[in-house]
Amino acid sequence: MSGSRAMLPGTLLADKCTRTGSLPIPTSQTETGTRFSFSAGVGTLTGVSASTQPAIDGWFATDGSGEAYLIGGKCHQCGTYVFPPRANNCPNPACDGDQLARVPLSRRGVLWSYTENRYAPPPPYPSPDPFEPFAVAAVQLADEGVIVLGKVVEGTLAADLKVGMEMELTTMPLFVDDDGVERVVHAWRIAS
Repeated sequence: MSGSRAMLPGTLLADKCTRTGSLPIPTSQTETGTRFSFSAGVGTLTGVSASTQPAIDGWFATDGSGEAYLIGGKCHQCGTYVFPPRANNCPNPACDGDQLARVPLSRRGVLWSYTENRYAPPPPYPSPDPFEPFAVAAVQLADEGVIVLGKVVEGTLAADLKVGMEMELTTMPLFVDDDGVERVVHAWRIAS
């Protein structure tokens, strides 16, 4: 590997968001999107424009096909995963590791628990007007075992969900900020 950047194994082909063997990890923001690193270069996150941006930077990204994936942390010492990502303090109480690598996480998992929010959040949290109830899912990721909480896509409520069903990651708009930028979040949908 050349250069001083810490990157995941993978290959950047023709300076596009194309991958082999791994997913890109975001490293910085640009006017047109999020920059990410591969072992052979840097590219721009697909499907993100100046008018659409993540509500929380660094929690998810998209690959060359536009599919969303979560970004987590993995302890160098014991291999424990964590979401949201962080750089230090392994969450495993039996480990004294203090360095976590940023890694892509599974796109699929099993519904571990869920609920339905039937009231509008209070200010200063954004809320559509009129408010529509929405489901929230706790999904245990297929490969890592980490449980990740997220909204469920519009049109899917608690009555549509069942513990143990397969779920997959997507993104959805959360709100439009004061500058007219649509803020998006990771979300869960029933796997097809």
